[in-house]
Amino acid sequence: MRKRFSSTAIAAIALVAGCAPAAWAQAPDGALLYKQSCSKCHESGGDTRAPNPQALRQLTPEAVLIAMAGDMRVQASRLSGPERRAIAEYLTGKAAGGDVAGAATGRCPAQTPFQGPGASPFWNGWSPDATNTRFQPAAQAGLTPAQVPQLKLKWAFGFPDAINAWAQPSVVGGRVFVGGANGTVYSLDAKTGCIYWAFLAQAGVRTATVIGPREGAAGFAVYFGDQSSNVYAVDAYTGEKLWVRKADDHPFARITGAPTLYRNRLYVPVSAFEELEVSNPDYECCTFRGSVSALDVKTGAVEWKTWMEEPAKPRGKNAKGTTMWGPSGASVWVSPTVDAKRGAVYVATGNNYTGPTTNSENAVVALDMKTGKIRWINQATPNDVANGCRPEAPDCKDAEKDFDFDFGNAPILAKLPNGHDLIVIGQKSGVGFGMDPDKKGAVVWQYRAGEGGTGGGLEYGSAVDSENAYFPVSDIGRARPGGLHAVKLGTGERVWFAPPPPVKCGSGRGCNAAQAAAITVIPGVVFSGSNDGAIRAYSTKDGSILWEYDTNRNFETVNGVPAKGASIMGPSGPTVVGGMVFVNSGYGTTGGRPGNVLLTFGLE
Repeated sequence: MRKRFSSTAIAAIALVAGCAPAAWAQAPDGALLYKQSCSKCHESGGDTRAPNPQALRQLTPEAVLIAMAGDMRVQASRLSGPERRAIAEYLTGKAAGGDVAGAATGRCPAQTPFQGPGASPFWNGWSPDATNTRFQPAAQAGLTPAQVPQLKLKWAFGFPDAINAWAQPSVVGGRVFVGGANGTVYSLDAKTGCIYWAFLAQAGVRTATVIGPREGAAGFAVYFGDQSSNVYAVDAYTGEKLWVRKADDHPFARITGAPTLYRNRLYVPVSAFEELEVSNPDYECCTFRGSVSALDVKTGAVEWKTWMEEPAKPRGKNAKGTTMWGPSGASVWVSPTVDAKRGAVYVATGNNYTGPTTNSENAVVALDMKTGKIRWINQATPNDVANGCRPEAPDCKDAEKDFDFDFGNAPILAKLPNGHDLIVIGQKSGVGFGMDPDKKGAVVWQYRAGEGGTGGGLEYGSAVDSENAYFPVSDIGRARPGGLHAVKLGTGERVWFAPPPPVKCGSGRGCNAAQAAAITVIPGVVFSGSNDGAIRAYSTKDGSILWEYDTNRNFETVNGVPAKGASIMGPSGPTVVGGMVFVNSGYGTTGGRPGNVLLTFGLE
């Protein structure tokens, strides 16, 4: 189902309160999209696991949409929500329920003024600050440790056509900005969840949004990326598209880490799906290389772009005669970190997809903020070629040392009690590091928190406060998944360890205590979601649990979309602002259980 955009695809609509949804200028052609994107596999008649059209005809359109969001997420990653629906309805001969944006009901009765960041408590971007500490100060959090046990569910919002709720919400000016797996981005009222507008991107949106003033114009813009490596600027008040920019032309490129906004530049990381193609003997694998781009916020123009690898070169042919390429990989999966004092941007990279291995894989990389020039690289784990090669597939020798020790954490620029700076980061190896930004990232301390490996270690996001670093452990598939560690910020010495509590999901596939989701800290409290479907609040003093909520159930939503909670994992950590906690629940891929709901908690 490799994507070729059809001329009939519609990229976006804006739903403004009080107005009827904009009509499609021309609906996507499901038959044409299927022929271009899917028929090669589904009508091959050879050795393929793809069901033929006759088998697909027996399914519901909802089942086809779920397959596109799950097992076929890579193949469908470059399809927009309307295009996915058009294919599902064409294949099944039935109409899908509801509307593609999930915004036909639950709209706000009227627009309200939007004053942007600073007018009220806010959480803007993947972290409340560009240093990626994931620490929300007391004045912005509006919650004390004594109040946390009183949190109650206030409203729920359902993401349509999705099995993942994976984009972290931003809350600015009393509005929630959040993306959906089918490509819909919403502006919601923070108190009620009603919909101000919905924007349909060209592919699924996994990144957090970030909001800033419009350069050269009144008002504010919302910035985000999609699974087809497009970067967008959208008017924060109306949802009108301002500009869209392709960050990478590689056919498997995508944006998973949130762009970081600093002054008039947007720093955009790029990753890829390509490593999953290694076991396809007909595919010339691999040529993707991770990158970071600096975009002008007014126009989206690329001011600089820095590659994490040299261009791939032919390395010979496989047994079928297909040319093989390398090196490749070093994806930047996570949000860049800004060090304004040193004029630097820090990023973390993943493993190589194919050899030869390089010094830029599994590394923290410092870039010059003005030019993008690489200042230094500190590689944590060398010689790591990890990909989707199945044991029975040919040409897998590169992956004999398959550690899969990506950096899924963003670098944290922390301030030590003595006033010095430290880069804190957790790795999928299970090790957390403290690095010196003034000594080219030299390791000051390291702390083993987990076992590590594929799905293991420290996955999507650690956090710090003024005294400690906090590391949640995934270790999915290991004997003892889960657990939360607190270590001294200056030395890496353990302060406490909170073992995983009994799971809330019972038993079965995807039910375990792994804490793979990004975490959030406010004064006195660490919020951590779990693969068992629970969101918990831990005391920063001793790791004791102050509050927990079981999301494993169906929810009545403000927009009428059927929704349920399940695994809490991925880059979407809890957003805490103004006395409220916003949590996404549901992650139906990579070892999790499917769900599609945004939950909002507050005080009575």
